[in-house]
Amino acid sequence: MSNFGFGFGPGSGGDPDDLSGKIPLFAELQRLLSGTGGPVNWDLARQLAISNLAGDHRSTTASDAAEVSEAIRLADHWLDDVTDLPSGISTTQAWSQVDWVEKTIGTWASVCDPVAGRVVAAMSSALPPEVAAQAGPMAPMMAQLGGLMFGAQLGQGLAALAGEVVSATDVGLPLGPQGTGALVVRNVEELASGLERGLEEVRLFLALREAAHHRLYSHVPWLRQQLIEAVDAYGRGITIDPNAISSAIGEIDPTNPESLQNALAGGLFEPQNTDAQNAALRRLETLLALIEGWVDTVVSASSRDRMHGSAALSEAMRRRRASGGPAEQTFATLVGLELRPRRLREAATLWGAMTQRHGPSVRDTLWNHPDLLPTPDDLDDALGFVSNYGTSQNLELAGLEEFAAGGEPQGSSDAQGSGDAEGSGEPQGSSDAEGSGSHDAQGSGEGSDGSGSSSQNDKPGS
Repeated sequence: MSNFGFGFGPGSGGDPDDLSGKIPLFAELQRLLSGTGGPVNWDLARQLAISNLAGDHRSTTASDAAEVSEAIRLADHWLDDVTDLPSGISTTQAWSQVDWVEKTIGTWASVCDPVAGRVVAAMSSALPPEVAAQAGPMAPMMAQLGGLMFGAQLGQGLAALAGEVVSATDVGLPLGPQGTGALVVRNVEELASGLERGLEEVRLFLALREAAHHRLYSHVPWLRQQLIEAVDAYGRGITIDPNAISSAIGEIDPTNPESLQNALAGGLFEPQNTDAQNAALRRLETLLALIEGWVDTVVSASSRDRMHGSAALSEAMRRRRASGGPAEQTFATLVGLELRPRRLREAATLWGAMTQRHGPSVRDTLWNHPDLLPTPDDLDDALGFVSNYGTSQNLELAGLEEFAAGGEPQGSSDAQGSGDAEGSGEPQGSSDAEGSGSHDAQGSGEGSDGSGSSSQNDKPGS
């Protein structure tokens, strides 16, 4: 039962007969009975997440903050050479796992509320008519109980994620305060240990990814809203099996905490997939893949000539983001929402080919309008999209009328210079010239092998 994080079992302190003193959930139940609380109990989610992390908590130090700040500032400087999007970071922070929960839970509310709202509403309507009639004024309490139990699940999921994420944007969403570049110090150290790379090198590589994400989210004004709308569309497409909820509720014994845990672990809130939900999820996954693919491309371009282990680290991060870690999978099970860029490799191929064919300036104009972004079908034929890019419709939206008239594409002269700086002077079609995407298309194993052959003592240059 300790895996659930409610603090069940001996050693919790206080009166052994006072469940509310031992278990935060039951303290919240007392509040619920007194008429307080809301449809989704984010206060409980926060309490449980921090409670799960507290026993192994390690605060950050002034030295941690200085190392993170130095890495992010250097990373931002490197990115200036490979993208026209300016820096999106105004301040840097070193976070503990608890800091990550505290700083991001507000954004998680906006991400999860569309899904949670449907689930809680389903729970409220799960009572059989005769039971609802008998409940009378007590019936509205079911909505609060649903929010309470959903908050308990989210607390568990957030605690698990806090043990794995390495930065404020690690799951692809802008979770932290705008303009704040942050690394989760302990998780960065553990990732570096697992990759058998030097900590300084891994920290700088992750800082590059963090700084690249912030450039997108700070200077593509519609991007954040598009993501939230995609999640909202996913939530509207969810249908819940009321029979499953009703059955689970019937098995809960308020005096037995274990019965509540069993109901939650049994998928009480697991939504049933529908065509509408799957379509919304496909849209969300495509947008996440395009974001991650662009980040992968500019990070690879900025680091390949400066960091000996760049290729190996790029491949490791692609695999990590494409598959999702155990905590991310747990969170997806809890709320039915997968924040995973399944088509990361295809997106990276497209962005790399756009860089080579049209240059980084034209590549980045695809972020000028959501209608310019590649669709799932475009990812099926990434090189075809790149070859055909330049139609009058695309260029009118991008504001590249000169290119539409057959003139020199904006940024093409810069592309040549940037290609030399990025090591793209190799023959057209080489993996390095196209960035990480072409490398993927030719076989991802090379990056993995490179990790084994590179010295573990390689240090990043400046």
